[in-house]
Amino acid sequence: MKAFATILGLGLLAACSQQPAPGNTATDNAHGGMSHDAMTTPMAGDSDATRGFKQSMADMMTKAPPYTGDADVDFMQQMRVHHVAAVAMARTELTHGKDAEARALAQAVIDTQQKEIGQIDRWLRQRVPAGR
Repeated sequence: MKAFATILGLGLLAACSQQPAPGNTATDNAHGGMSHDAMTTPMAGDSDATRGFKQSMADMMTKAPPYTGDADVDFMQQMRVHHVAAVAMARTELTHGKDAEARALAQAVIDTQQKEIGQIDRWLRQRVPAGR
């Protein structure tokens, strides 16, 4: 479980910009990146796209189920939340982005992640009792 938490943490760090975007009023943390609050809390100067990205990050952080201690179940449940956030971010890109390559990648993310969410849901239905 520690390895998964490390991987998830590294993934979140990679998702954090090392510098605020132009016009972003977020303050830097001690590690040179954006603070957790700045990553998830809408601010007055945020664009609609930034608000969408921040909402997807906030949802990922707040909607993750508690860990069960079962590595397989924890991986699948946490990865599902991660995939849902990726789909939300990609939809934000499709709504607000203009670059053809970025938009194509966003659509590919949606297609791939939704397929994997279905796979995860089937796996969880087969192995996790309702209410757990």
